[in-house]
Amino acid sequence: MEQKFAWYRNMPPENRSWVGLVAQAGIAAFTEWFRHPDQKAAVSADVFGTAPRELTRAVTLQQTVQLVRTTIEVVEDRIHELAQGEQEEAMLREGLLRYSREIAFATAQVYAQAAELRGAWDARLEALVVDALLRGEADDVVRSRAAALGWGAHSDIAVMVGKAAQDDAEAVVDAMHRAGRHAKLAVLAGVQGDRLIAIVGGVDGDPVTAVRPLAGQFAPGPVVVGPVVADLTLAAGSAHAALCGLHACAAWPDAPRPVAADDLLPERALAADETARAVLVEEIYRPLAEAGAALLETLSVYLEQAASLEAAARILFVHPNTVRYRLRRVTDITGLTPAQARSAFTLQVALVLGRLAEVGKQL
Repeated sequence: MEQKFAWYRNMPPENRSWVGLVAQAGIAAFTEWFRHPDQKAAVSADVFGTAPRELTRAVTLQQTVQLVRTTIEVVEDRIHELAQGEQEEAMLREGLLRYSREIAFATAQVYAQAAELRGAWDARLEALVVDALLRGEADDVVRSRAAALGWGAHSDIAVMVGKAAQDDAEAVVDAMHRAGRHAKLAVLAGVQGDRLIAIVGGVDGDPVTAVRPLAGQFAPGPVVVGPVVADLTLAAGSAHAALCGLHACAAWPDAPRPVAADDLLPERALAADETARAVLVEEIYRPLAEAGAALLETLSVYLEQAASLEAAARILFVHPNTVRYRLRRVTDITGLTPAQARSAFTLQVALVLGRLAEVGKQL
């Protein structure tokens, strides 16, 4: 083994001693089995039972296969020295062949069990990380746990939520992980009740477009994507927006799938989401108010007159081109086009909330 494998030569002495014990145990178990061929060979317990569980992490499955193959080759090369006559040599070779098969199955079983244990532990750890992020309890411990799950240093993170498929929670999360790898996105996922929550890292550009390949892992129904945040510890803000959007999405039956939580600001505001109300007031109403009373008045009249330029112009005693110019100013300031029904609805709710906020200040 030292001659053939550089990685074996570089192993710590403790691990090398464990590997040697496993090899010796394998040869001893073969000898005992060959003496009593009628007895079933308990390879897993007799051979691999001598090694600590941690050895499966220090030695990969591929390396274990190389070690087992080398051990068998060494024994096979010495058969002619051990056997007395051709008949006994043939018996020994046949016995070694049968025992090698048992060793191969036992090796696969040991690593499969180790993988299952690690998988179960990773699933519990991932559920803890997702729960902590949703509750806003992110700290260095959560960072460490996420790193243990393979989470890298991602700076663009968004949370998406929707209904979970009617399947085993572990299968749902595994499917989300596969979809994330295919889309080259880092994913931490968890099933909470009937909801599937995915924390997605590596979101580049428009978050809805970036995470669209993952939408198919959710059950039929709305899928909401929270705003992009810069760090994993800030994921609670994105999760809060996404969850509030999922609750309010029933008010917009024709919402796209997936839909950005920011596109649901008016529905969220009507559903008593204080964050959405604050955003509508601070990012839409106040900039318009600061731009001049004429803009607010023109927008208000235009919306009340069912988006009619001529009707608004008559009430305001201005030319329709003046109304058109002021509405373009509204679009420049807010990014919303009053002539579009969806934008008009958002602007109307922002105006109502802004006026209520102004009254509240006066009181």
